[in-house]
Amino acid sequence: MGGTVRLTVVGSQGEADILCSLLRTAGIRCADRAADLTNERGGGWGGWREILVAEEDLEAAQALLVR
Repeated sequence: MGGTVRLTVVGSQGEADILCSLLRTAGIRCADRAADLTNERGGGWGGWREILVAEEDLEAAQALLVR
């Protein structure tokens, strides 16, 4: 069994809630947490949320995002 990996980063808690609801409906467990994107996006903490899934669910979760 693998660890937890980042699926994506969204701009607000509302977006994180919607995305996690979609994932859970598909049977994929997920979590979200505050993302420190200072270096990646040129800002501070702000409202950015990191969406996390189990490593073994990553491919299925990515497929949901491109639908």
